[in-house]
Amino acid sequence: MNLNESTTIPSGKDIKRKWFVIDAAGQTLGRLSSHAASILAGKTNPLYTPYIDMGDHVVVINAEKIQLTGMKGSQKLYRRYTGFPGGLREESYTKLLARRPEAILEQSIKGMLPKSKLGRQMATKLKVYKGADHPHHAQQPVALEMHSSGKPMELHKKQEHHRKAKA
Repeated sequence: MNLNESTTIPSGKDIKRKWFVIDAAGQTLGRLSSHAASILAGKTNPLYTPYIDMGDHVVVINAEKIQLTGMKGSQKLYRRYTGFPGGLREESYTKLLARRPEAILEQSIKGMLPKSKLGRQMATKLKVYKGADHPHHAQQPVALEMHSSGKPMELHKKQEHHRKAKA
């Protein structure tokens, strides 16, 4: 038994954050949102610690090309409250998609993050854009391709490699 082996507890100072770009064109809203949320929370990081923001930055492009399954496109409603009496506003998915498609992805991803100061801090690392252009080229973001199963290709390749190693 080696007594020098110990569990490393990361500090918030020595986190090296990566930048990922996810193309939302043709992707399902929920699957894309859950993977983006896990990257923002840092769950893909081997040093993941629940009480530290270990997440990476996520840039989502082509937000207007996101898809929903089934009849959700015609049935889904987005509600917000203005703060005034009688100020409950409803907007259908199709109208919000035409007016502001970034809001759909932002709400979906932020809803999958913790509801606390830490979750709000994680949400600041999310950038969603309507078209294929984004101003974050200087950060050299890595394109995160999605597999047909809905999982990011990087994670899918790791799981396949792990399965092959077991066999």
